[in-house]
Amino acid sequence: MTILAECPICRQKQSAKNRKCVCCSDDLVNLKRQARVRYWIDYRLPDGRQRRECVGYSLNDARDAEGKRRAQKRENRIFEAIADQTTTFETIREWYLELPSVERLSSYRRVKSALANFNAVFGKRVISEVTPSEIESYQLNRKREGAADATVDMEISIARTMINKAFENRLLSGNALRLFKPVKRLMRQGDNARKRIIEIGEYLALLDVAPLHLRSIIVTAFNTGMRMGEILNLRWEHVDKNARFIRLPAEMTKERRAKLIPINKHLKPVIDETPRSILHDYVFTYRGKGMQEGGIKRSFRTACKMAKVPYGRKVEGGATFHDIRRTVKTNMFYAGVDKVYRDLILGHSLKGMDVHYLSPSEEALRKAMDKYADWIDEKVKRRKKLTWYKGELMQDALDKD
Repeated sequence: MTILAECPICRQKQSAKNRKCVCCSDDLVNLKRQARVRYWIDYRLPDGRQRRECVGYSLNDARDAEGKRRAQKRENRIFEAIADQTTTFETIREWYLELPSVERLSSYRRVKSALANFNAVFGKRVISEVTPSEIESYQLNRKREGAADATVDMEISIARTMINKAFENRLLSGNALRLFKPVKRLMRQGDNARKRIIEIGEYLALLDVAPLHLRSIIVTAFNTGMRMGEILNLRWEHVDKNARFIRLPAEMTKERRAKLIPINKHLKPVIDETPRSILHDYVFTYRGKGMQEGGIKRSFRTACKMAKVPYGRKVEGGATFHDIRRTVKTNMFYAGVDKVYRDLILGHSLKGMDVHYLSPSEEALRKAMDKYADWIDEKVKRRKKLTWYKGELMQDALDKD
């Protein structure tokens, strides 16, 4: 068994005997005097797995904990003891957020934020000492603070997932699983489902006022149904110009499944006219650099204001960028695109035996997308009989017809 000291500056865990941090060279002796160094004990379980346990900011406490674990290990009681006596939510949170499978999640920042909110209340508590009624009180207190029901449910759900993961890895006993079982969701499934659709007139108005970099992204979203993250992380290696397909690998999609998205006649000029950077492989850039979701959301909000399109989840009739994805699937339905093709193009799961037996060809997918593009053309032509818009990309597509 070993006692480790965690540098508060760089978070490097190292021998408690070190006088300077092996990573950032900070004075550990002075930091220990200030009670800023956190101590861990590192030991091997009977089944051969290595375990690292946070003790606190006292070296004496770390030595006591090390001695206790030695005794429990000799008595073969260490599994039950470590699971039920000392493990806090903060200890499990640190372990959970460092898992490679969690770090790869597209929602990692949201997971981290949700656990930070949860641990602001329960972080220092031993998990076995928390009761379901305290979790229910947390729900009510978060609501009083102004958090939405969906937000509170998400925080509880993420905390529950973390505990389940810890149990599966034998870091906690089965008693910990009972903590969340009686806790009910504040919202029924589907209560917060959005229905907002971006109308063709609004789409054209947005193209009319959007700057070039945003216009390309809006056109891509409206003609593919791709999520914002998928668009911003799109690289040229994923674009097959010859076959006219976007081939997204599984690690880029929320569903963790590869997607095959046809490039229709409205998107093709955007892809063809987008310059390729020599500095990186991103397709969509701003001033030569890759773009962040926060910047695009701000630009989209500004474009909505200029186009007189209500914006925001909390605004009556307000639109968000993600509503474009719902719009695409709805419009595909109106265009007569078969459900199987709609699901495959947007990455939604097929149901029943369709998962195993349906495997449409690339040509079939392309024809389905062309059907959708033709439907857009028809709607745009009807709209332009009433109002004239200067949407250059859409106008170019109409001129080629």
